[in-house]
Amino acid sequence: MVRCNPTNAWVQTKREEILAASLAHAQQILASQPFSALLGAQLTVYSEDLVEIRLVIVDNLKQQYGFVHGGVLSFLADNALTFAGGLRLSGQIATAEYKINYLRPALGTELVARGKVLSAGGSQAVTRCEVYMVLDGAERLCAAAQGTITVRRG
Repeated sequence: MVRCNPTNAWVQTKREEILAASLAHAQQILASQPFSALLGAQLTVYSEDLVEIRLVIVDNLKQQYGFVHGGVLSFLADNALTFAGGLRLSGQIATAEYKINYLRPALGTELVARGKVLSAGGSQAVTRCEVYMVLDGAERLCAAAQGTITVRRG
């Protein structure tokens, strides 16, 4: 009898291959959303415990005072929450609810939303997201959100 005893390096290589394929698949999903494509959102991290979505700040995303519109921050939070839920849930998923706190006006060159799972079961996950602005090369927290992501039925 031949036993297969994979080395830690082999296991790590396989894990990285799976995550790379998952990132590519998640990027395709985001790119297939017309609104995400319109805004130019980019999914840059899709790991075992973290999702990151980036968006370059351009003038047409700002409101009348020159800050990024709250709807843009909300869009990023919603997507980061939902993609984070996808790390633990299978099938078609959707946001059931979320709450966002705007902590300071968003300025700078780029927005970065990072989502993670707080708790997950078979049909729903509670996720958390922080949205950062990149200003003068440094990240500053500008919004925080928490939501419930569910598996769509029927």
